[in-house]
Amino acid sequence: MTANNDTSSLSIYLLAGVATTTCSFNECRKKLDKLFRDDGIEPQIHVLFPYGDASRNVVRQVLEVRSDLSNRMTAGRIGGQRALHTIKQNKNNKRMLLIGHSGGGAAAYQAAKMMEEYGEDNDIRIVQVGSPKTPIDPRLQERVSYFHSVDGMGKLNDPISRIGSWGGWSAAGRAMPKWNRLKYAPGYVEGIPTVGGHADYFRHTKPYTDEQSICNLDKTIDSVRGWLKGWL
Repeated sequence: MTANNDTSSLSIYLLAGVATTTCSFNECRKKLDKLFRDDGIEPQIHVLFPYGDASRNVVRQVLEVRSDLSNRMTAGRIGGQRALHTIKQNKNNKRMLLIGHSGGGAAAYQAAKMMEEYGEDNDIRIVQVGSPKTPIDPRLQERVSYFHSVDGMGKLNDPISRIGSWGGWSAAGRAMPKWNRLKYAPGYVEGIPTVGGHADYFRHTKPYTDEQSICNLDKTIDSVRGWLKGWL
């Protein structure tokens, strides 16, 4: 299928993490479709389960997510490979937005990184929501954003977001190398004051609303769109 270069068209992939039900992205998909169409952009939205859905063995899913948390060429990248296979089957736009929740964020990045390694000419952005920390290749850092839940004091309160590392050793000239905990971090990181826990970023009904009656889904999508401003 020939890639579409029309800037009014955009392929969006929503990638689920471990033990996710098949209906988890329903409201998110509807909201994204409406918002982008209101902006004059025709979205083609696909929901992917790179590790399987809630009916699959959870232990196997967790082990597969681990294969996507490394930036090494020899890493298994199981979820990333599955996501990439589906993306290639549906690919009809060079402009792509990959939004991954939890382990799905790792799979989204790995799929995008493999496309970059294969020399594919794509205008792509990756959004990780409540994901484990995956080291991001410096060539892709500015294309990757990372959103995590915070409490009323602005402190991280999603335990999954504590998994993994963005750190690496940095040295300048003859100075002793120093550990830089953000060396391989995404280009943009933001905390979202959501209600609930790790599984609730895309909830849209009570009790997942704050005192202003703003739901988690609206907060998450508004944060993502804020980062995308200027690209769309």
